[in-house]
Amino acid sequence: MPVEFKDYYKVLGVQPKATGEEIKKAFRALARKYHPDVAKDKKTAEEKFKELNEAHEVLSDPESRGKYDQLGADWKTSANSRPPPSRAAGRTSGGRPGAESGGFQFEGTGFSDFFEQFFGGRSSRAPGGAPFGTAGAADGYGEPNGQEVPTLRGQDIQGDILITLQEALKGAMRAISVRRPNARTGREETETYQVRIPVGVQAGQSIRVPGKGGEGVGGGRAGDIYLRVRYAQDPDWRGRGADLVGHLDLAPWEAVLGATVSVRTLEGAVSLKVPAGTRQGHQLRIRGHGLPTGKAKRGDLYVAVSIQVPVRSSKEEEALWKQLAAVSTFDPRKTA
Repeated sequence: MPVEFKDYYKVLGVQPKATGEEIKKAFRALARKYHPDVAKDKKTAEEKFKELNEAHEVLSDPESRGKYDQLGADWKTSANSRPPPSRAAGRTSGGRPGAESGGFQFEGTGFSDFFEQFFGGRSSRAPGGAPFGTAGAADGYGEPNGQEVPTLRGQDIQGDILITLQEALKGAMRAISVRRPNARTGREETETYQVRIPVGVQAGQSIRVPGKGGEGVGGGRAGDIYLRVRYAQDPDWRGRGADLVGHLDLAPWEAVLGATVSVRTLEGAVSLKVPAGTRQGHQLRIRGHGLPTGKAKRGDLYVAVSIQVPVRSSKEEEALWKQLAAVSTFDPRKTA
């Protein structure tokens, strides 16, 4: 089944020649608008948020962006509009008994078929991680020596799943559909499963759905589905293991004199005490407001300080700045 080309530049509302900073800025503005936690129309916002994440995932990485730009130029006229055989969804080789003859497609993982085929981790593998069609593969996955077809376990299917930090914090259930051809009937069929997203699951880990992969041969058990976790890009936070990292804007006087400020977390706002003399780039920690690491344990939340200077000042403010400059002995060029 042909896939639909995704115009990621249009999704983010930027031009194809946009800089990396312009792409980041556009994503953050739209992600805040359509974040499922704040939007009124949750269902529409959730789909838009996933679409924004997919576009940002590709365009924020120079290598992926270069591949995407080439793909876009060739989409309607070149054979590059089809993924190479080794990346085609569900493709196997070697004619091994039990290998599915066609591709498969995921629905409900948060990624489009276009992303999965060209930028995702979708593949079909033998149990243990060995690619299908590997000559002399272990565990009976090479070609049979005799005439009798051996009992073989079905293939494992791998793909990606996009989850929000909120889902990683609290856990969730997700309906995942797998569309693939039936080798016996020759028809395409779709099966839907409820997949549990565990509390505290981290990016890069895989969620296993046992027995829902390829069919076994000769009475062999079915393979599994493995969904590799990718975090949805949050406009304010990024995951670092179980910790969350963001930034905190401060006024110059707050950094100099110290202050108590409000910081948004995944569970609402908390108060943070900023020590007097806090410098640009310094990280402040809020304990226990990261992601779960085990039973009753949480990572921490870190904010990197960014001191913001007023662009314009009133006459009264300008007079005070001049007064401060006249009496201050501070010289940033001589400060270690």
